[in-house]
Amino acid sequence: MKKIPSFTVDHIRLQRGIFVSRKDEVGGEIVTTFDIRMKEPNREPALGPAAIHTIEHLAATFLRNHPVWADKIIYWGPMGCLTGNYLIVKGDLQSKDIAPLMTETFRFIADYEGEVPGASAKDCGNYLMMNLPMAKWEAAKFLHEVLEQLTEENLNYPASL
Repeated sequence: MKKIPSFTVDHIRLQRGIFVSRKDEVGGEIVTTFDIRMKEPNREPALGPAAIHTIEHLAATFLRNHPVWADKIIYWGPMGCLTGNYLIVKGDLQSKDIAPLMTETFRFIADYEGEVPGASAKDCGNYLMMNLPMAKWEAAKFLHEVLEQLTEENLNYPASL
């Protein structure tokens, strides 16, 4: 059985940050999947389901309406382990290419006021599972502790030992 590349990342040494998870060719175009890692795996508590669900709604709304990036955004969604999100973007990109976009995205979430977009029974399969205050707190933490002071270890997966 073929090993899944994301299962080969050294999660013991993985820091929070923006990482290129994979690149695929789709219809003659390169598509880049990013690992937006908000928590250190297995070393700090995962994101709460209601917080990451709220982050998903806000980030997807912001990214799909971004004046520059909207046409390149394919997908934003939470990882099953609840330590971060995946962002899939058209183009052959590197982590540093989207760092300013991620800073904008997480600032938008941290500062967001009002009703969460798509948080209704008509628009969402679990609209009651939302926690805007916690989503804002987690976004601000990631913004200030990671995105505003990125280093190489926050932009590149750790080398395998």
